[in-house]
Amino acid sequence: MNHRQVLESLSGLLLVLFVAMISGTVVSVALPQIIGALNGTQSQFTWVITASLLASTASTPIWGKLADLFDKKLLLQISIVLFTVASLACGFAQNAGQLIAFRAVQGLAMGAVQILAQVIIAAMISPKERGRYNGYLGAVMAVATVGGPLLGGLLTDTSWLGWRWCFFIAVPFTAVALVLLAKTLHLPDTRRTGVSIDYWGATLIATGVSVLLIWVTFVGNSFAWLSWQTAAMAGGGVVLLALATWVETRVKEPVVPLHVIRRRTPALAILASLAVGMAMFGGSVFLGQYFQTSRGFGPTEAGLLTIPMMAGVLLSSTISGRMVSRTGRTKPYIMVGLIVLTAGFLGLSTIDHATSLVLISLYMLLVGIGVGMSMQNLVLVVQNTVPLREIGAASGAITFFRSLGGTVGVSVLGAILANQVTANALEGLAKAGVPVTGATTGKIGPNLGNLPEPIQEIIKVAYGDATGHIFLVSAGIAVVGIIAAAFLKPATLRDSLDLPSEPKQEATASA
Repeated sequence: MNHRQVLESLSGLLLVLFVAMISGTVVSVALPQIIGALNGTQSQFTWVITASLLASTASTPIWGKLADLFDKKLLLQISIVLFTVASLACGFAQNAGQLIAFRAVQGLAMGAVQILAQVIIAAMISPKERGRYNGYLGAVMAVATVGGPLLGGLLTDTSWLGWRWCFFIAVPFTAVALVLLAKTLHLPDTRRTGVSIDYWGATLIATGVSVLLIWVTFVGNSFAWLSWQTAAMAGGGVVLLALATWVETRVKEPVVPLHVIRRRTPALAILASLAVGMAMFGGSVFLGQYFQTSRGFGPTEAGLLTIPMMAGVLLSSTISGRMVSRTGRTKPYIMVGLIVLTAGFLGLSTIDHATSLVLISLYMLLVGIGVGMSMQNLVLVVQNTVPLREIGAASGAITFFRSLGGTVGVSVLGAILANQVTANALEGLAKAGVPVTGATTGKIGPNLGNLPEPIQEIIKVAYGDATGHIFLVSAGIAVVGIIAAAFLKPATLRDSLDLPSEPKQEATASA
């Protein structure tokens, strides 16, 4: 396919990816208003994000495996329809519980769209040339991430629309995407007969991850770290994941191919992707809350303030993508990206309720540059080591672990933030001479509208001072990503769509 034919085929894919990305970011700055309108809590605030990420994470390897077995285009069209229905349901939610449930369904479709777009591109373009088009992917993701908070803020601030349109707005985009895909995307029929789907492995992985994330959300608040609940949930989650690993070594078509992820290069790339996942999701979610709850900005203003981070993603992904296609090398860009990412997190770890917005913008720019230089290049590293017939499962594996990093990041950082905010607020209330009771503690959350002005100010300061703690944790995890990337063996991306032959495939795998 020449450049023009590839761009025509990419038109629907890029729009679909835009829709999936914007569905997550459009609610980021609107969440304080959404949770306030639905009378939700800080834990529910976190779970509106975590539910979709968890469903997306758990389903990603399944969609990746299905893409190796069935019609990729049909799977993508089914996922778009599911996404549209779930978006409408989210818009009509009447309480926080309903919204969380519908967001989980939306997450199933989001996972499909994100992995299927990567798999289809990998089926059309060689790894070396893919760097150029991954630059376009990164640009679309950056525009969606930049435009999402701005769009969400505008919709929330517009009285005759409101926050529900943060979900309804996806519907016209999905309709256009379906038409474009029908007209422009033409793939050869590569379906296989006599296939089997690893339902047991998929169920065990999803259940094990869910149990651990639920435990992380409630431990230290609803029950103690050393308690029977911790033993049951943490131990049960580990046992379920151990069973999933055992199942994956026995089934014919594992949903997470262990023979791929146990190799040195994919394993190190996956470990580095965990850090990038935490950066991509945790940064946008909690910075939006920081600007509104602690600094007093509206949704639209909070969206504008996140532009430096998204601009960093846009510029670095586009430039590094072209450089990768020109040189065929990925490791230098990944290393630089992760170092810059860590520096950005360390900067954000110093912020409080009065930090200069100029400094915060600089730190966000560094985080954006780091994400843009490393995220798609880590996917390329894994795709370069597998034959075309395994591209879906391999792409699903790294996307799964990157999404898992984001899901764990939001859950863990949300739990840390909630506990730190409560501690800071109780300390501030005690200093102000306000009696602290169980009822007072229960009111410490993102919905401040019904509290007296002096107490509002104390809780705003508590949120601002607590936010830096979560980014210090992120910086520590990003260091792990740097170490993993440092051990990646330098390799040149191949020019062919598939590995030339089985012997070379094995040689590449051993590297």
